Amino acid sequence: MQSLDRAAGVAREKVILVRVVLNQESSSEQPLAELSGLADTAGARVVGELVQRREQPDMTTYLGRGKVTELKALVDHHDADMVIFDNDLNPAQIRNLEEALKVKVLDRTELILDIFATSARSYESRLAVELAQLEYSLPRLKRMWTHLSRIKAGIGMRGPGEKQLEVDRRLVEKRIHDLREELRGIERRKERLVASRHDRLTVSLVGYTNAGKSTLMNTLTGAGVLAADKLFATLDTRTRRWQLDNWGPVLLSDTVGFIRDLPHGLVHSFKATLEEARQADLLLHVADASNPEVLEQISAVYKVLQELHIEEKDTLLVLNKCDRVADRGDLARIFTRYPHAIAISAATGDGLRNLQAGVSEALSRSFADLDIEASVGNGRLLADLAAHGEVLEKSYTDDNRVIIHARLPQRHLGVLRQDDVTAKPHETTYPESVHEPARLNVIDPIEEVA
Repeated sequence: MQSLDRAAGVAREKVILVRVVLNQESSSEQPLAELSGLADTAGARVVGELVQRREQPDMTTYLGRGKVTELKALVDHHDADMVIFDNDLNPAQIRNLEEALKVKVLDRTELILDIFATSARSYESRLAVELAQLEYSLPRLKRMWTHLSRIKAGIGMRGPGEKQLEVDRRLVEKRIHDLREELRGIERRKERLVASRHDRLTVSLVGYTNAGKSTLMNTLTGAGVLAADKLFATLDTRTRRWQLDNWGPVLLSDTVGFIRDLPHGLVHSFKATLEEARQADLLLHVADASNPEVLEQISAVYKVLQELHIEEKDTLLVLNKCDRVADRGDLARIFTRYPHAIAISAATGDGLRNLQAGVSEALSRSFADLDIEASVGNGRLLADLAAHGEVLEKSYTDDNRVIIHARLPQRHLGVLRQDDVTAKPHETTYPESVHEPARLNVIDPIEEVA
């Protein structure tokens, strides 16, 4: 019997989790922990697990023949409804496994697509999910038809793309073409929208799913965005005004979380949603310091940033949830690899002053923070400062002079070359706890974490 999810009022499918760990892969003490979290997010109830180590996957069933027999016994014992692999399987392997096990078989990509389908809220994200689902299902239509004839609903069969699975290949390809065109139009509009904010600096939160990005954004801006302790709670970008100490207002954006082996189709489909990160002046890479696989998660995020061609953008590594780290030696291990990371807790507020100081210092690299003195009648200077920089404060002296605290991009400092104008660096006071301004962290995990 399937258990009931009381909150949703629907039956929770009983699933067996499987992972094949290839010899070249590193494996943690809990190789199925992340997949278990994904299954729970999808609304399933995990009743059994199976792990096999192999040099190469079996071409027919991915698992070895003996393990397939063992898996069949496990399915029968628990009366499971489904088997979910933490690997990507080809259509033939899924078909062969379903014939042997007599239950539905999903791979990692299909499970992630299902979670995205149920979490998408905006029109844009629904289109992106539908496109990714259809691109995934196109070579698998024959198997999908088998699913529909035997199982009418459930994990892997939900969301915007499910209605397309019963149509023939020609109609699916036509729908894919139409979705791509529509998303390209949305992407162009998004690019224009983000580019129109050129007069404001933008900071974008990126990171592994469930690292606490939305909680951090709520703490910093009071945005009130959904912050849930589950994977992929945020699929739509939210941008809010952040009053940054010692700097002024900037725009802070929250983005969709990344994950290990994020399906390439999803990265491509969500290109418009990730436009905020692509054009940001600074990335805050938020990592969950309490997760035992945090170094691997940092590497996974870096690989997604490479796919987006923004891996060289200025980035600060922010270690969140430090209040949950029981063994301080674990935190020291992270700082050994990333010595300029900033430790915080978005939930308790610890370290946020250091974070603000680090962001201010990082943004200042391409700007000059100046106190400018000129005559009150210098309208040309005031116009140039308004057009190219940001005037933060003005005060007047008794001899018809004005002192302006302004911030100018380095490339526009030429506007100060006037006879009656003098300028000097503005003195910025950082919190006493910041002994050294945070330098831009180079997150370059090309050398895989052992």
